[in-house]
Amino acid sequence: MAFLRRAKRDPALPELPAEPVSRQFGADRGKPVDRWYIEDFLDRNRSDVRGRVLEVAESTYTQWYGDEGVTSSDVLYATEGNPEATVVGNLVTGEGIPEANWDCFICTQTLQFIDDPQASVHGIHRLLAPGGVVLATVPGISQISTVDDEAWGDWWRFNEKGVRKLFDEAFGTGNVTVERHGNVKAATAFLYGMAAEELDEADLRREDPDYHMLCCVRAERAGV
Repeated sequence: MAFLRRAKRDPALPELPAEPVSRQFGADRGKPVDRWYIEDFLDRNRSDVRGRVLEVAESTYTQWYGDEGVTSSDVLYATEGNPEATVVGNLVTGEGIPEANWDCFICTQTLQFIDDPQASVHGIHRLLAPGGVVLATVPGISQISTVDDEAWGDWWRFNEKGVRKLFDEAFGTGNVTVERHGNVKAATAFLYGMAAEELDEADLRREDPDYHMLCCVRAERAGV
C-alpha cells in the first residue's frame, strides 16, 4: 500500500503541539473561550431574564443578568444531590418539571449531555409559560468533557442548521433565532485550552461561517 508523501509545512505556520496547555477548557488559566461567547450572548439578551427564571445546575447567570424584574429563581438538576437545585427533573420525559411554569429558562452547554436532544427541546417548550423565552447555548467545536461524559454521556456537537431544525420543530419557525460564533483561531485556542484573556477581542469577534465553535439560541413559546 502506497503512503501519501508528507507535504512540506508552510514555514509561516507554527509547529502545533500535540498536547493542550489545559484540559479544563482553559478554566485554570482564565475565562474559557466558549464562556466569553455565552456571556456576551446572555448580556445582549438580558431583558429576557425576567419573571420566573429557571437555570440549569446553578443560578449564577440569573444573578448576573437578571435584575429587579426577576420575581423568582429556580435551579434545575437531573438528579438528587445538588444543594442549589429547587427542581429535580428530566427534560426528555418531563418528569418532575411543572409545565408552563417559567418565563425564562437559561440553558447553557447542557443539551450535548442529553441522549435525546430533540425530546429535550420539546421539554424546554413545555416548561415555558406562553411568551416565555429560552436562552440556550450548545457546543460546535469542543473537546469532550470527561467528567460529564462519565456522569451523563457527552453525546453531541451541533451546527447552526441542526440547532435551528431542533428548535423550529418545537417552537415553530419565526419564534427562533440562532447565532453561530467562532473562527479557526478562536476554535483552535479553545481546543488547546487557552483562556479568552489570552486572545485579542478582535480574534473573538471575527465570525467565520465555516467554523461553528458555538451556537446560541433564543426561542420564545408562542402566546395563547
